[in-house]
Amino acid sequence: MSLGRATARADLRPAGALLLLVVGAVVRVADTRWSDPIWMAGLLLIGIPMAARTLAGMLHGRFAADVVASLAVLAAVFLYQPLAGLVVVLMQTGGEALERRAEGRASRAVEALAAAAPRVAHVVRGDDLVDTAVDAVAPGMLMLVRPGELIPCDGTVMDGLAPVDQSRITGESLPVPAGPGSVLLSGGIVLDSPLTIRADRAAAESEYAQIVRLVRSAQASKAPFQRIADRYAIWFTPLALAVALVAWAASHDATRLLAVLVVATPCPMILATPVAMIGGIDRGARRGLIFRHGGALEAIAGVTVVVLDKTGTLTLGRPEVAAVTAIPPFTAERVLALAAAVERGSGHELARSVTAEATTRRLSVPGAAQIVESPGQGVSGMVDGHRVAVGTWSYLATGAARAGTAGGAHSPAGAGLRAFVSIDGAAAGTIEFADRPRPEAAGALAQLRSLGIQRIMLLSGDRDVEAQSVAAGLGITDARGDTLPGDKLAVIRDLLRDGHQVAMIGDGINDAPALSAATVGVALAPGGGRIAAEAADIVLLGDDLRGVPAAIAIGRRTMRIARQSLWAGVGLSGIAMLVAAAGGIPPAIGALLQEGIDVAVILNALRSSLESGP
Repeated sequence: MSLGRATARADLRPAGALLLLVVGAVVRVADTRWSDPIWMAGLLLIGIPMAARTLAGMLHGRFAADVVASLAVLAAVFLYQPLAGLVVVLMQTGGEALERRAEGRASRAVEALAAAAPRVAHVVRGDDLVDTAVDAVAPGMLMLVRPGELIPCDGTVMDGLAPVDQSRITGESLPVPAGPGSVLLSGGIVLDSPLTIRADRAAAESEYAQIVRLVRSAQASKAPFQRIADRYAIWFTPLALAVALVAWAASHDATRLLAVLVVATPCPMILATPVAMIGGIDRGARRGLIFRHGGALEAIAGVTVVVLDKTGTLTLGRPEVAAVTAIPPFTAERVLALAAAVERGSGHELARSVTAEATTRRLSVPGAAQIVESPGQGVSGMVDGHRVAVGTWSYLATGAARAGTAGGAHSPAGAGLRAFVSIDGAAAGTIEFADRPRPEAAGALAQLRSLGIQRIMLLSGDRDVEAQSVAAGLGITDARGDTLPGDKLAVIRDLLRDGHQVAMIGDGINDAPALSAATVGVALAPGGGRIAAEAADIVLLGDDLRGVPAAIAIGRRTMRIARQSLWAGVGLSGIAMLVAAAGGIPPAIGALLQEGIDVAVILNALRSSLESGP
């Protein structure tokens, strides 16, 4: 039987118990002889299998909170107290159903990764292209990768010039120019023009396949979430059994034993946490925070270290114009306007950034003609009678604009990402690009520190100098660049071994292994972000980093209410146990009294869904 059908069948048990209780009550009004048999039939049908599962779990070392409930059911059967036993069954199975609703569905990160992997490679055979399954590509084969396609295998560029978006794999925020001799990783996206790539490794040994294996390994090694109720049951269950046995030994009345077991049934413990978690999950959903299971709420509440990816997480994930430098007699506005004129005819991401900056500055951008673009190198054209070229240093220096007069001040040595601009063959200036921090990033980090998160780390696949620059601007003292997915995973595991509760925040495929391994993984997925979202425990649907401290605050409030409800229920049950042990509460009345305690616990736990509080 499938998991889905098994879960659906389990969720019918509390409904069946309630139906039998109602039917028995209706029959009892007409004829008292038939109500107890109806209740007993329901108790045997639903209660005995429930008790059998619990006892089987005990034989395998699984000591759960429902031990007392199962013993109460068995005692109700042997003492022929079906009403008390069936009420216990209703509360127990109802709590289990609520818990399943709170936990939600399991992650499918590995399946999402596999589904997104390239399936077909265009293998070059003579003058022909043959579509071949990626698994059949062997090292040494030549592959043609068209614009917009994923690179099937790790390989070396043999022909073509094009920028490659490797942010999915390495986390680099900006496309990397690729040409003959460039080594590229599988999973990168070729932009602008096709590349002929020689496969260096089989697909099964590629960087993308390695990420899939890392995610699988991280999920397998992550400790399963233990119910709070089960942790409390370690001491509550022996106490309840001791009180029941003492009451029986002192009175020689088995119904007192049953009465103690009935009021000691840990329904408040079983109900408090899932009800509070459902409320917390609902509250989060209203704010665009998807807690994918109840354990995520407890995990985020206990976080002590926050680790963040850079590109697309702390930063916007796209290049923007950071500065425009002009060489006299040109001005920065003139350089930017002329550059935007020729870039308007290009589809390159940097070209869009240039035109967007000109629009932001409200510059008058003239028309351009005779536009010629060299993919991955630059673009030139005629603007107001002047030959304008924008591109790499080599593009301008090798004849496209004859910018040899640029001078040493504009040498690319030591430069970051920039475009050089020439007008009529003379150097006119440079346009520098940067991946800016999110506007809300500083505020989000301040909120994290106000919540007591003192250790905040930045892990980026981008160059270390870029990572350090962003970190310094945001006040993060622990930053590391040039980290591949395996490196991020190793850092997370080291933190876990040191006893930290770690939240990993990311948005890309390269973050998936670390998201899976962390105590709690949080994915930014405003546009879908399927793979990162599937690997994470919490998904932020809004493109706003302030969702992270909001999630922590909701998790803490939810767990505080859950523990408050749990302790209130345990306290009331403890008082009822003592009264029942003294003979003051019969089993059936005890079951109804326990129902009242359950209602009080549920009403308090429902406060977690309210917007009041932090």
